[in-house]
Amino acid sequence: MDLNTITSVAHPQTRAQLPAWTTGDAWLAGGTWLYSEPQVHLRRLIDLSDLRWPPLTITESHLSIAATCTIAQLEGLACPPDWLAAPLIGQCCRAFLASFKIWKTATVGGNVCMSLPAGPMISLTSALDGVCTIWKAGGGEQNIPVVDFVTGNQSNRLMPGDLLRQIDIPIAALRRRAAFRQISLAPVGRSAALLIGSLDPDGRLTLTITASTVRPVQLSFAKAPDAAALRAAISEGITEELYNTDIHGKPLWRKHMTLRLAEEIRGELLGATPS
Repeated sequence: MDLNTITSVAHPQTRAQLPAWTTGDAWLAGGTWLYSEPQVHLRRLIDLSDLRWPPLTITESHLSIAATCTIAQLEGLACPPDWLAAPLIGQCCRAFLASFKIWKTATVGGNVCMSLPAGPMISLTSALDGVCTIWKAGGGEQNIPVVDFVTGNQSNRLMPGDLLRQIDIPIAALRRRAAFRQISLAPVGRSAALLIGSLDPDGRLTLTITASTVRPVQLSFAKAPDAAALRAAISEGITEELYNTDIHGKPLWRKHMTLRLAEEIRGELLGATPS
């Protein structure tokens, strides 16, 4: 899609060179959504590629994912063998159901900032206790857990001119046992429910619910819940208006699938018999 209202493109190489944000500006990373439809309200693009952020950085405590890291770069990460949750990376990347062209262009940060209910990078990073680092438009930084960053369907906590710099995932979260469940209304369709469960060594079970809800919902249990306790926690934690509705699934069906997939995850992680 040609963006014929754009009059200039900025190419900052450092944070100090980022131009002052004005009405009609947009950040350009992968651009897979930006160039997918007319953007008649835009006048300037601020290209982030020349900032040359390392896509992936592993430290003793964290995996840092740059906002400009592509899906292909993330999927190709060689993970240490003690990262028991590492299969989630490939599972969530494949939840895009996108072509290799999209994988090589679309970015993790772009998917999170679009804040669609079915955004699989939201599912991945919120389930792994990811924390966003936001460069504030007025200077300084703000850290926000991904599960709190997305506030609704295409709604998040970015203010005009704010920029997502990176998402940090604790190594401890990557070492937890994890279980993944995803379902779509069609064989090749957008996720209608995507749930991830993880189990800490101390027995704490965490369930992250996305796609079926307009924002991520995370439930934590200090000790293993039985089927009834899990169902009650989901019913109490997700009010009816939080369930998403569109052509990819109605709320009642999404709720049913959320409860079903959650019980499957409980059974897998705890060795319980589904009921």
